[in-house]
Formats: sequence, structure tokens, C-alpha cells
Amino acid sequence: MKNEFALITGASKGIGKSMAITLAKAGYHLLLVARSEAELQQLTMQIQNDYNNQVFYLPTDLSADTGPLQVAEWAQQHTDKLSILINNAGYGLWGDFEKLELSAQMNMLALNINAVLSLTHHLLPLLKQQKQSYILNLSSTAAYQAVPTLALYAASKSFILSYSRALRYELKNTTVSVSCLCPGPTDTGFAHRAGLDAMADLAEKFNMSPESVASAGIKGMFNKKAEIIPGFLNKLSAFGAQHLNKALIERITAGLYKR
Repeated sequence: MKNEFALITGASKGIGKSMAITLAKAGYHLLLVARSEAELQQLTMQIQNDYNNQVFYLPTDLSADTGPLQVAEWAQQHTDKLSILINNAGYGLWGDFEKLELSAQMNMLALNINAVLSLTHHLLPLLKQQKQSYILNLSSTAAYQAVPTLALYAASKSFILSYSRALRYELKNTTVSVSCLCPGPTDTGFAHRAGLDAMADLAEKFNMSPESVASAGIKGMFNKKAEIIPGFLNKLSAFGAQHLNKALIERITAGLYKR
């Protein structure tokens, strides 16, 4: 058992939950954050029963202005051995920008961007005190191109990718390694929350499992990779988006996600 802690946001389900179990198997104690207290409590009991790790959980809404500071202070109350921060919480909204409620879109950006920046800023001093520590930010293959009807979601993930690479460079002479995980379609319930139920059948053909994405992300993080894209088709998609004509890529993605 390691005497080190990992903090994971959005830990109650999907990729975050799979990462929590993966790190528990590796001997890390856990600080788990999500909105659902019932799901956090269930996961905590499961991990404690299976691996005998220390696990603490905090149900909170990171999109609230005070959320990230609350989480940072809570984490520091529990440990001074925080060596992993995984900013996993986030979601998307599907629809034309002008037709979606502005308040809902701003709330999404608060979670996808502001919470990541704020929580990282608050916890960086603690992470830098460790002999080796890691930050893993969750982006998406949507970060590599504009996606009509998922405009702000894709833009937020582009922000996280660019920010992660810049922060990685700024911290290159410290003990903190920064990586960015960019999965493609994953069986996490993302499409349902985004309002993409009509795409469910198509998504099932290309979805990766949360377990495989989490495994690739954790492995890449420990190998100090800058960008981690799980799955051959996702790597191919990201490569095409970076090298093909942007207008062509936008027409293709608009066709995939049209109403």
C-alpha cells in the first residue's frame, strides 16, 4: 500500500470510477469527488472492501463558484501526500448555440474549464511538494476540430488540451508531470446527458469501455505522455482532424451530429 493519495473529480461513474478502481488496485488512497453522494458512498464501500485502501468522498458541484476551493481545502485536511490530481468531471450539450439556454452552456463551461483551472491552481503547491506527482486532465478527440451542434463542448476541450500542454511546459523543471487524456466515444452516458439519444445506436458501434480508456489514461500518465489518445480509430480521427482541410472536417462532423 502506497502512502500517497489521488484525487479524482467526476469519480462516481464512467471513466472517473474506472480510474479510481485502477489506482486503488495500484495501492493509492483516494479522494473522490462528484455530485452524487449515493454513488460515491457505494464506490467507497466497494473499494474499501476489495482493496482496504483509505477512501474519502465529497459530494459537491464543482461548477459552483465555491466548489473548487471547497474541494482543495477538503483534500488538504485529509492528506499532505497528494501525488495525483485527475480533473475528469465534465459534460457536453448538443444543439445549435443560439437555441440552447445560455445559462446551461455557461454552467457547462464552468465545470469543463473553470473548475479545472481553479482546482489545479489551489492544489499545485501541494503537488509540487511530492517527490513525483501527476496531473491528468480529461479532454476529448473533439478538441482537435470544431464540432457544429457541440460547439462549446468541443471548444472547452480544445482549451483543456492547449492549457495542459502549456502547463506541462511551465512545470517541466518541477516534480509535477502534466498529461491530457483525449478519448473518443466512450460508454459513459455522455450522449444521454448531452441530449444525443438519437445517436445512441451509432455510438454503440464505436464506443470504448470506460475501463479501457481509464487504463490507457493511467498508463500514459505514469509514462509522462503529453497527450493520450486511446484506440486506433480515435488516433486516426485526431490525425485527420489536424491535417485535413478544416472546412471539410466541419462538414463531416456537422453531418454526424445533425439534428
